[in-house]
Amino acid sequence: MPEVPLEQAQEEIAHHAHESGLSWIMGVALTAAVLAGLAAVTALLAEHHANEAMISQIKASDLWGYYQAKGTQLGNLETKVALLAALGKKPDPEDQKKRIHHEQKQADLKEKAEELERESRHHLQCHIPLSRGVTMFQVAIAVAAISALTRRRGYWWLAIGFGLAGLVFLIWGIATP
Repeated sequence: MPEVPLEQAQEEIAHHAHESGLSWIMGVALTAAVLAGLAAVTALLAEHHANEAMISQIKASDLWGYYQAKGTQLGNLETKVALLAALGKKPDPEDQKKRIHHEQKQADLKEKAEELERESRHHLQCHIPLSRGVTMFQVAIAVAAISALTRRRGYWWLAIGFGLAGLVFLIWGIATP
């Protein structure tokens, strides 16, 4: 997830809080600091879920490749048995054991690959609201900076609103079943 440089905005807020003489500007600075902390935690969680989704999907793709290889081996074995039957020869009893082994292995691989795909989807379902939460927190910090720079309290309330939206997305991302 790309980082939006907000350190300068936070520094500006703190600077204006000290110079302004308005007590509520210090509240804006504290609000921005809390929002920055929440943004950092949310970004970390969003990135974690994005990485886990990708890792699970890669593992699932690997298992599907192995599944296809077992299918090819099974097809070759069935072709061998059919050719022997066409030639009037009995198949090797080991071929039946191999067929059962390949079929069971394919079933196991399919189950594991599907589980990894479900895991990947779950991580993506967590990542989406978390990434939206990061965006809301970043917007909130930017609006808080506007509040401190323009000395308009209404922007501070707007920043708090965006921060609350970010908090809702953070909780949604954490609570996703």
